[in-house]
Amino acid sequence: MIDRFSIVTLVLFAISIYFVISPVSLPVPLSRRIFKRPLRLRIDLITAPFAAVCILWASGCIDSTVVRDGIVGTDGIKPYNILILFFSLAYMAVSLDLSGVLQAAAFWVSNKGGSNGWRLFLYFYLMLTAFSVVVGNDPVILSGTAFLVYYTKVAEVSHISWLFSEFAAANTASMVLFVGNPTNVVICEGFGIRNIAFSAYTIFPFIACSIVCYFALAVQFRHDKYIPKRLPEIGVLDPRSVLLDPTGAWVGSIILGACLVLIMGISFIDVDVWEISLPFAVAKFVFDIGWDLYRHSRGTLGAQATSAGTGKPGGAPEDLMRTQIERTKTETSHHHHPNPDDPLRAALERSHSEATQHHSALSSRPQSQRSQDSRRFGALRSWLDERIPTFMTALPRLPFALVPFAFCQFILVEALAFRGWIDVFARWLQRASHGGQPYPTIWLIGTLGVVLCNLSGTNIGATILLTKVLRAAELSKQATLAGAVALAVASNIGAVSFTFSASLAGLLWRAILKQKGITMSQRQFAQWNVLPVTVMTVAGLGVVCAEVAVIIRAGLAGVNDP
Repeated sequence: MIDRFSIVTLVLFAISIYFVISPVSLPVPLSRRIFKRPLRLRIDLITAPFAAVCILWASGCIDSTVVRDGIVGTDGIKPYNILILFFSLAYMAVSLDLSGVLQAAAFWVSNKGGSNGWRLFLYFYLMLTAFSVVVGNDPVILSGTAFLVYYTKVAEVSHISWLFSEFAAANTASMVLFVGNPTNVVICEGFGIRNIAFSAYTIFPFIACSIVCYFALAVQFRHDKYIPKRLPEIGVLDPRSVLLDPTGAWVGSIILGACLVLIMGISFIDVDVWEISLPFAVAKFVFDIGWDLYRHSRGTLGAQATSAGTGKPGGAPEDLMRTQIERTKTETSHHHHPNPDDPLRAALERSHSEATQHHSALSSRPQSQRSQDSRRFGALRSWLDERIPTFMTALPRLPFALVPFAFCQFILVEALAFRGWIDVFARWLQRASHGGQPYPTIWLIGTLGVVLCNLSGTNIGATILLTKVLRAAELSKQATLAGAVALAVASNIGAVSFTFSASLAGLLWRAILKQKGITMSQRQFAQWNVLPVTVMTVAGLGVVCAEVAVIIRAGLAGVNDP
């Protein structure tokens, strides 16, 4: 029953989502008198949902049972399971990336593509897609974005086409494995879909989405100013020069690969996936610590870091590329005298100078910080950075903001259910889908999923909400399965949407670009994503309709009603 508490709950939910989409920073009154400097309160994806939960609890709109259900989980969805799984895989993927695997692959692709702009564009798209299938979108966004910023700077081409293709490829590919995105885990647990069955349902929509996305990108970036037919020659790049730790790369790949295979293999055993992923993450952590300490004792750790131009493994891609460019330039100088008017050489020299200044700033900043905080933790941090740099570098890259945000989103959706809104939305879905017909359900859930990624506090919030609604609607088995697969497609391609906050990957992507001196407006983000997300929605949901038709006709997967 909808009452005044229900209205307040829905309003506070909407307000919290607004601040997730459009965060604000407010001055704290009298803070200058107390702290000798003005303080500002930021209301964003961390503070807004948490404040909404606190207000709802304090006002009596929800009780402790709702808060507990949001943390422990209901209807088979276990938030702690999802977060432990996500962070376990994220640590393994990020620490593997620090060995230089992605940079080495990018160099190899660059050599294969040569100076042919369109061929190189396709090769990069395929490489980023392949990596994202295995490690998920966040590690690719972390390393791929920084690399492409510098690569396009050196090649003197527009960064827009390359960066947007990377963002689309990474987020589209994350729908293949159920561990590729936290939203996939929500769907699998919420609808009882086996891990391997999830990939069977999403592989064909992924292929369709990936193909039409590439052609959509090619159409809107068809002019030479975005993708030139010919790129300047930058020489043959040596992938091995940026593979900082070959042993770590091999061990990390084996650990991550074995973890993914085992997770898929236990699909038919009733075991929480975090019980599988966490031991592998611990094993990778132990290896990272032991291997770094061993190399430090042998004196090889520092040499490796110095060769990359950074104090830690997995340094900035510009430092890694700068080293290779210097080597290529040195080798080239033995064969011919450079043309002082060569525009590419000027670009390389300019970029080398900027990278050197950037590296100097990074090197001096920790010195200054350590001198200020030496009485507390400066000496310890320096000691750890020197001996176990892999862990100390990987740790800050993990998206810890996801923890309070995800728990608060689960609690807020539980609050909507507690106050009757989920039942209301479920009745609307029943009517709109003509009593639970599979094909209307696909298009309704799929379209709503893409739209709500922008309006429900990232794709995580949209997935949690629509999972609850679809379960409460009590549709036929065919329609429920159809809606679940459509939601899996929508929650991943929904990141390639109109607001940065449609996904945590979007927020991370914008932050990296800002660090690299590139300001991307909300309008630009929506402008360049509208065509890819539109064609992917049509193609992906169309394939889901075809899959469901085959499943119903063949009576597969136990979806036929008794």
